Amino acid sequence: MAISQAMVPSFKTALLDGEMDFSSNTSQTFKIALFTSSATLGATTTAYSTTNEVSGTGYTAGGNTLTVVAPTTSGTTAFLDFANTTWATATITARGALIYQSGGTNPAVAVLDFGADKTSTAGDFTIQFPTADASNAIIRIA
Repeated sequence: MAISQAMVPSFKTALLDGEMDFSSNTSQTFKIALFTSSATLGATTTAYSTTNEVSGTGYTAGGNTLTVVAPTTSGTTAFLDFANTTWATATITARGALIYQSGGTNPAVAVLDFGADKTSTAGDFTIQFPTADASNAIIRIA
């Protein structure tokens, strides 16, 4: 089993088909779910699944709802980011995460690989997204 960081190709197609909308006037909801080191996630992941999702105190299957930081541009790069998200007073161990659009088939957006297991014991488990700019934002289209 392995987790490989990727912006999944099915997400790129969904963008071009107009199936994903990150603007502030959308009713679409994006979530982030955490997974154990037993998960197999990567570029071929097309949708959220509960297989090898973490469980533990302070964590609910499906993960947290993300707050979208409005899409913008800098030079020739368009980008968007999400506000940091926290599972409070959680006791969990996660190796990676999946960002996905909640609803319908729960299509995947991106897989995050933490590089190693990350653990919280009766404490906050926080996903801190990178700086929202053309070089670092979690989703960039150049």
